[in-house]
Amino acid sequence: MGNLIKVLTRDIDNNGGNFFLDFENAQPSQSETAVWEKVNQVLTEARVILDDLQAYRGAGEEIRQAIQSPGVEGVQEKAWSAVVPLVAKLKTFYEFSQKLESSLRCLLDVLTTSASTPTQHLEQKQALARQFAHIMHFTLRFDELKMTNPAIQNDFSYYRRTISRMRINNLSADAGNEVNNELANRMSLFYASATPMLKTLSDATSKFVSDNPDVPIENTTDCLSTMASVCKVMLETPEYRSRFASEETVLFCLRVMVGVIILYDHVHPAGAFVKTSNIDVHDVPREMPPSVNSDQSTPTQFL
Repeated sequence: MGNLIKVLTRDIDNNGGNFFLDFENAQPSQSETAVWEKVNQVLTEARVILDDLQAYRGAGEEIRQAIQSPGVEGVQEKAWSAVVPLVAKLKTFYEFSQKLESSLRCLLDVLTTSASTPTQHLEQKQALARQFAHIMHFTLRFDELKMTNPAIQNDFSYYRRTISRMRINNLSADAGNEVNNELANRMSLFYASATPMLKTLSDATSKFVSDNPDVPIENTTDCLSTMASVCKVMLETPEYRSRFASEETVLFCLRVMVGVIILYDHVHPAGAFVKTSNIDVHDVPREMPPSVNSDQSTPTQFL
């Protein structure tokens, strides 16, 4: 079966991935504190975002009645009144994606410097590595909830159609509303993606590479592949696995591993699915551990 330590990465550095990254309890050192506190504010808000998204029910019934009774003013007003606050929530989700993008760039600034190897960065800056993992976990959880809730795009489509109709009728489409036409266009592109939050982070990572030509692209891709290796080694090494205080950490590791592999695939010129890749995707776990139910709601300590 080969050396377990090499199962995912291919000698990124001498000890790539062979250490325990404390996703449950890692605390920032003095040198990490400034970045950690900035990112922590965003991750604290992330818990609220997930709760709001999970509770999002949509205005399907009001919209259906409005479509069936286009000439009944009262029905139209009821549908509009139901949709407007929901679109305000969608605006909050979209604006949060920009905050998450900024946080990711802050962490990449620290974790991809040439002063240390990827393994040294992740092992020595575990609190920031933990935050990076939380961002990936949140991203996949957000997109999972979005994909299973068609009301999001239905509500926003109705909102945009109504805005257009109001404009044609020379009504003030933006008066009293939180989303003007320009912002609605940007939100439309965001929600058109099946995985909007992951696309945001993928684009942000690619932009980070292009905006920092003095930082070799390998610094970023090796950081991502090493994180994937760390997750896999911890999952498959009994000594490390036994240190998890909660079995939910298994699901957390799996989500983080998937997220960083996707980021790697977007950023690396050849992608993650070639023989020369630092990630051996054929050896990535394809089954959820039997003790973990993927339908469970996200535990508090993991957003």
